[in-house]
Amino acid sequence: MALAASLFLRQNQSLVMTPQLMQSIQLLQMTHVELTQFIEQEVEKNPLLEIAAGDDATRVENGASDDHFLVGEERGHGENTGTDEGFQPDLYDSATAGTAGSASETFDGGLDNVFPDDASPRTADAPELIGQWKSMPGGDGEGYDLDDFVASRKTLRDVLNEQVPFVLSDPLDRLIAQHLVDQLDEAGYLQGGTAETALKLGKPVAEIERVLSRLQELDPPGVFARSLRECLAIQLRAKDRLDPAMAALVDNLDLLARRDFATLKKLCGVNEEDLLDMLAEIRKLDPKPGTRYETGASEAVVPDIVVRGAPDGSWQVELNPDTLPRVLVNRDYYTAVSSRTPRDSADHGFLNECLQTANWLTRSLDQRARTILKVASEIVRQQDAFLLNGVDHLRPLNLKTVAEAIGMHESTVSRVTSNKYMLTPRGLFELKYFFTVSIGSAEGGDSHSAESVRHRIRAMIAQEAPEAVLSDDDIVDALRRGGVDLARRTVAKYREAMNIPSSVQRRREKRALAKASTA
Repeated sequence: MALAASLFLRQNQSLVMTPQLMQSIQLLQMTHVELTQFIEQEVEKNPLLEIAAGDDATRVENGASDDHFLVGEERGHGENTGTDEGFQPDLYDSATAGTAGSASETFDGGLDNVFPDDASPRTADAPELIGQWKSMPGGDGEGYDLDDFVASRKTLRDVLNEQVPFVLSDPLDRLIAQHLVDQLDEAGYLQGGTAETALKLGKPVAEIERVLSRLQELDPPGVFARSLRECLAIQLRAKDRLDPAMAALVDNLDLLARRDFATLKKLCGVNEEDLLDMLAEIRKLDPKPGTRYETGASEAVVPDIVVRGAPDGSWQVELNPDTLPRVLVNRDYYTAVSSRTPRDSADHGFLNECLQTANWLTRSLDQRARTILKVASEIVRQQDAFLLNGVDHLRPLNLKTVAEAIGMHESTVSRVTSNKYMLTPRGLFELKYFFTVSIGSAEGGDSHSAESVRHRIRAMIAQEAPEAVLSDDDIVDALRRGGVDLARRTVAKYREAMNIPSSVQRRREKRALAKASTA
């Protein structure tokens, strides 16, 4: 068969992932912090986009910029039905122009003549500081940021470098100390051995050990340790409490983790009361002394959805307005510039592209808010018993159930519930918290949620007495009587995931604490 070139038509269907579609998917799974950063980047690239702050919203309402499209100011008020009524963007026009602008003319808000009887000229209290004050940001002393005058927070290395000259006077020792400081991790532990450091610096190991022993005297106590045992020993030595009994306890931390108090008493040569006192001192020590100087600021979790009880007994689901982006499309600027630009020029094409991008972004943000509200409303409808009665009534739920109820794909629901939080009367929960595995019922009734079963196990262990510590088999029998069919290995897996020790270890600890309380 001869090869020949030919032209023919073929029609088929395919899913094409356009850049805008991919961006919309990414917007859906972004947290509000990531979304804010993305919008700021878009505003820098697009001259038609503006971020509406409090002053901008007031300016729009006063008619200073007519025909602005505000997205993100909307608040969803759908109930547990998952509807979208009442969730529309706010369109501001120029109808209110001048209504609020004349407020300053109607009311006398000036401060020029507050005290008319005081006709004496004003004099500066400190004329020698006027020049410095006016040189600050703002020129006239106004509008400066107080954060510019706040001292920066010191890091662990800054604190240690300030102390090194007081314990080491030799320049070579300080050079070794600086190298050791650079090898500390965030917890204050020394990474790498002294032999490796001696090889790099060309010094004897004994000299490195000598400098290291001096550095271990610095604050905070416990820094420059190479293990947990050494970290605790350094802190006990600083308190003058590293006696032979305490040293034996620190050398056998594995027995302490297993709650093997009988063996510890023999190794330390103390009675049970002294051992409990030693354990109390161990608990007061800091296993990670360097973390107190962490520079990273902890951020509070801001809920994306707020659930409140409605007067009629239902649940009111709202999007948190603090996490909704507020974006303005400046159509006045587009009209003014496009009217002066030839239609066939590159500038006019750039403006049209910016307008299309801005319109797409506002529509995508609106669709993102609607989708989050739909998913959250369906979750509230499914977990109504949890909101009323607590974690014991948390129903088993999966992504497929929610997706089928709201007519969306499972992947969309998965993206919506990633890193999003809901504030409920029961507390703040991640949306993923409401999706749990189903556990069968022992009596053939409704299935149980894995999270509610873990809560039952935790409650039973918290209420057990020292003389009647529950084994995993006892927990299985108690759950079966409560209608939960669970295997023993599953109970052990749940218990270990919650960092709950075994029944043998719990019995030792509870008996020791009971004897200490009666002594």
